[in-house]
Amino acid sequence: MGWIKVVGIGPGHYQDMTVRAIRALRECDVVIGYTTYINLIRNLVKDKEIIRSGMRQEAERCRKALELADLGRKVSLVSGGDPGVYGMAGLLYELAQNNDIEADIEIIPGVSAVNAAASLLGAPLMTDFASISLSDHLTPWETIAKRLEMAARANFVIALFNPKSRERKDNLSRALDIVLKYRCFNTPCGIVKNASRQGESTIVTKLGDLLKHDIDMTTLIIIGNSSTFITEGKMVTPRGYAF
Repeated sequence: MGWIKVVGIGPGHYQDMTVRAIRALRECDVVIGYTTYINLIRNLVKDKEIIRSGMRQEAERCRKALELADLGRKVSLVSGGDPGVYGMAGLLYELAQNNDIEADIEIIPGVSAVNAAASLLGAPLMTDFASISLSDHLTPWETIAKRLEMAARANFVIALFNPKSRERKDNLSRALDIVLKYRCFNTPCGIVKNASRQGESTIVTKLGDLLKHDIDMTTLIIIGNSSTFITEGKMVTPRGYAF
């Protein structure tokens, strides 16, 4: 009988992959994934049948995985970071349910980009935080703006995924306009590009200076709350311990 393991490969470096993820890739017959992610693990899967595709073809990859599993194949469906965080897990379950397909599905968790970025910045996520994607490809901007408003008003640390692209040049500036209604100009912020990949870079700056830096789709931004401070170039958000 075939199966599908949705494999979270983490942010990109082999050392950040879990033992379960590596085992799943070794045990499968077929690896399906976004081309960029396949390239990150190519040395692990060079002896496998590989099916790769480009951006915005997530549904096609899931359908192919379900089709092959039904034929008795053992499939690793690759997802960057954690498959349950802006990943492939939910879509695969949705398609299986909507098409009345019974499949042996297992989710292999991975290190999310927000965890990788936070570790490089110091300790900015020590208390409650909100994770918000600025991509309005699947979520209307009005919904994103409302989430930003509520998170900023509630003093959450805010992690911003997908902050900027060629198609969405203005979403980040619009998001900052919302956050700056509730955060001061000097609020610590972290910018991490290509976390745990080639070309990794980290900048700790202030909220008001965020747009002075180069930001794209490979970037994750963490905006501190009112208690976050900078020490020795690192962001720290106190948990609230008394000492």
